[in-house]
Amino acid sequence: MAVNSPNVLEEVLRRDRAAVTLVLVAVITASWLYLVAGAGTGMMSPVTWTPGYALLMFSMWWLMMIAMMLPSAAPMVLLHAAVTRKGLSRAGDAGPNAPSHRLLSATTAFIAGYLVMWGAFSLVAVVAQWALERGGLLSATMMSTTSRFLGSGLLLAAGLWQLTPLRTVCLRHCRSPISFLSTRWRPGVGGAFRMGTEHGVFCLGCCWFLMALLFYGGVMNLIWIIGLALVVLAQKMMPAGDAFGRAAGLLLIAWGVWVGVPAF
Repeated sequence: MAVNSPNVLEEVLRRDRAAVTLVLVAVITASWLYLVAGAGTGMMSPVTWTPGYALLMFSMWWLMMIAMMLPSAAPMVLLHAAVTRKGLSRAGDAGPNAPSHRLLSATTAFIAGYLVMWGAFSLVAVVAQWALERGGLLSATMMSTTSRFLGSGLLLAAGLWQLTPLRTVCLRHCRSPISFLSTRWRPGVGGAFRMGTEHGVFCLGCCWFLMALLFYGGVMNLIWIIGLALVVLAQKMMPAGDAFGRAAGLLLIAWGVWVGVPAF
């Protein structure tokens, strides 16, 4: 049987898809287990911010972003892996003993590029956390805001962002993996990493204000974390996800007004 027969190629595709899926599941599961365990903070705050504590907070934020955002990026990752494999097969590299490490290297690079962007967000979040704690605007235990003004502002800002054209454009890219890959495809590991960062930028554009709401509901509030993750997943994956996101924006605006009015 020829190595390029449809049956062999189908088996190779199935095997590689399973491998990529296993990697995604393992990373996402490990991240969620870390969050459930309390991210190593013990729910306590140190007397002062030390470099070690700042690094711990960064790790917590980054793993939280991985747990919350990587599930919604899974369709893009799997499609990228499928397109990469087909490219290898056209180049004559597919078969029972095909160099799957090429596929896994490119897929890993794509995921890494995506996560690097959320690592950058996590760095900004840690600085914001430090500043808010220093200003007495953030609880040092659950890491939620202690100010009605700030809470109202976060809710209003997140709600308004959900209605902006820029957020709509970013969400459209996240919801259309085929369109994204067809217009921004780059070969090789370096190209995969760059595509991952570009996808991460669009993902940041549609979701970063929702992630900022962690300062309202509590960075260590697991129920709040799960709720925000489900909102992100719904607006990216549901058939009417864009409409869902806009409706969520209106609800956030109403919530922000409700929280803010008593403060005045």
